[in-house]
Amino acid sequence: MPRNEGSLDRFLRVIVGLVLIALVFVGPKTPWGWIGIVPLLTGFVGFCPVYTLLGIRTCPKR
Repeated sequence: MPRNEGSLDRFLRVIVGLVLIALVFVGPKTPWGWIGIVPLLTGFVGFCPVYTLLGIRTCPKR
């Protein structure tokens, strides 16, 4: 899987993922916070399948 996410995009995805997962334990304590696993994983891996479908690439060309 080639990377299609830039550094800033990956950083923001990890932060958003952690915040959403934190909502499971603090705040409203709803299970919807587990959706944060998706941006967290895509941020760590650097590949987003939706970006591939839409032809988006935030990673600079090599």
